[in-house]
Amino acid sequence: MERKRFSVLFFIKRSKLLKNGEAPVRVRVTYDRLYVELQLKRSIKVSLWSQEKEKSTGKDRNSVELNHYIDALRVKFYQIYQDLELEGKIISARAIVNRYQGKDETFKTLYNVFKEHNDNCRKLIGTDYADITVRRYDNCLKYLMELVKRNYKVDDILLREVNGELVRKFDLYLKTEKHCAQNTVIRYMKCFKKVINLAIANEWLTKNPFAGIKFHEVEVNKQFLSQAEINRIWQKEFRIERLELVRDVFIFCVYTGLAFIDVYNLRPEHVSEDSNGNLWIVKPREKTNNLCNIPLLSIPKQILKKYKDNPYCMDKGTLLPVPCNQKMNSYLKEIADLCGIKKNLTTHTARHSFASVIALANNVSLPNVAKMLGHSSTRMTQHYAKVLDQTILRDMQAVEKQLSV
Repeated sequence: MERKRFSVLFFIKRSKLLKNGEAPVRVRVTYDRLYVELQLKRSIKVSLWSQEKEKSTGKDRNSVELNHYIDALRVKFYQIYQDLELEGKIISARAIVNRYQGKDETFKTLYNVFKEHNDNCRKLIGTDYADITVRRYDNCLKYLMELVKRNYKVDDILLREVNGELVRKFDLYLKTEKHCAQNTVIRYMKCFKKVINLAIANEWLTKNPFAGIKFHEVEVNKQFLSQAEINRIWQKEFRIERLELVRDVFIFCVYTGLAFIDVYNLRPEHVSEDSNGNLWIVKPREKTNNLCNIPLLSIPKQILKKYKDNPYCMDKGTLLPVPCNQKMNSYLKEIADLCGIKKNLTTHTARHSFASVIALANNVSLPNVAKMLGHSSTRMTQHYAKVLDQTILRDMQAVEKQLSV
């Protein structure tokens, strides 16, 4: 039986020089007269390349490193070819390259599996995922690869090499190098764990590296504004237009409970009028797609009327000209200083203030607050529900009246 011919050829692309004037180095893997080409992350001056030797003729550091890289890569391709032969697999140029790139199911890599998961999630933004969730997966992959490169001196590792040690090192890396708070660390670890569970379900991984490892979230006491502080911000006159706009958007969220992304995407079709002439915001939440039903109070009505003819709103088809979240949070700190409020104001402070001060403090039931916030259960709403001194006092005064009868 005639043996199929296998070869690995390195060459440069002289016709497509890079901006620095160097030629990109490519590799051609051939098996049985069919080949696959790859462009390597390496380049060289045309004058230094010897096609006969398939190497650089230079003596400088970059040339020496390139030649070592080519030698190592050639050995790697031949090793893959031999492995496929020993395993009795069907051999082709594509099969050899796939195994090199980690696309072979037996040799899937952590980066490729994680990246494929993130790309699939990105396609489902607006249906199954929110943009911020996909960004968290991307950041998790970025930090994980930073750790792999630093600790293992490689750009990627095989999926089967992921173990409990890497999981614990990643936890430590997030806390010590990235200075992430405990709950942020847990969110990243959950992203990592989801991808690992996917690999186990697909039988790409046999052992669970998260086995026996548990993470505990820390209860965070989120700040909210008192009614006096809300009034102070609302009644404050701002000479700077950008601060006035941010104040209006913030107060609108305080009196509606909308999260930043929901007010950012609020459109005329999300406001409807019932049979009694009451205006309602009826909108699915961007994060969960749960429906919010929020009756509009007088202050948010005033704010909507104020920006009805705003050029930005008319151009974008939105009800409010909302700046990006980063600018909102930055300007809110200015507003807090100008209003003498010693609290860390963020866009999410408005949502907490709505649940605690606007709704619950005024005897709105927890199920109704959950409906307005777009929560699927009241258990989620309890995260926002803070016990106020005024409600404690009110309840205890009622007790005192009963005792004095």
